[in-house]
Amino acid sequence: MDITQVTAARPVDMQTTQVSTARPAEYRIGVSDKLSVRVFQVPDLSFDELTVDTSGNIQMPLIGAVQASGMTSGELSVQIAEKLSAQYLRNPQVTVTVTEAASQKITVDGAVIKPGVYEMRGTTSLLQAVAMAEGPTNVADLTTVAVFRTIDGQRSVALFDLAAIRQGRASDPTVLGDDVIVVDISKLNRAFREVIGALPAFAMFAAF
Repeated sequence: MDITQVTAARPVDMQTTQVSTARPAEYRIGVSDKLSVRVFQVPDLSFDELTVDTSGNIQMPLIGAVQASGMTSGELSVQIAEKLSAQYLRNPQVTVTVTEAASQKITVDGAVIKPGVYEMRGTTSLLQAVAMAEGPTNVADLTTVAVFRTIDGQRSVALFDLAAIRQGRASDPTVLGDDVIVVDISKLNRAFREVIGALPAFAMFAAF
């Protein structure tokens, strides 16, 4: 994906959709991830390894297919507990853990040594993602790093100060599969620089 070739064809409606400064985003389960599912005191419903199938589901006794892809471990735990409590168990205690995360792809572009598409496994921070591309160039402006992400079907962007993150003055956000990271927004075309310039704050995703 070449962000620099995209032009803004309509007025920008900046709508804040997610704040990332409070804590890193939780890992969201994906296809081919392997999960451990434990139902307290019910061995027949507890599994060391369940694999998320190509439809994004896991298969469990009694309740059948359960949508897992796109959920956090906590959200999936609640969903399984609700399905079990609806017919079979009273107040089940369910714990879901991601034991092995399948590879997901991110794009790192802009002022980095080796721009390209990289595979990540499990939780990966912004600093780690930039390191995959062998780090920023000597002339990169680390105070303006853009992360493009699709949230609820809407293309969104947030701006981060990588220099502050390196110095421990800002939290290191988690990047997600399919994110596009652009180091130094001066590498973007004018339309996208204007979009990012209208952001209400740093470290805050806004739709455009």
